[in-house]
Amino acid sequence: MKKVTTMLVLALGLAAAACNTVEGVGEDVQSAGETVEDAAN
Repeated sequence: MKKVTTMLVLALGLAAAACNTVEGVGEDVQSAGETVEDAAN
C-alpha cells in the first residue's frame, strides 16, 4: 500500500509539472503571435 501511495504522489507531481510546462508554452506562443500582429500593423 505504501508503494502505491508513493507512486500516486509521484504521478500527481509529474502531472502538475506538465501542466505548468504546457501553460508556459501557450504563453510563449501567444506572445509571439502578438509580436507578429503588431509588426503587421
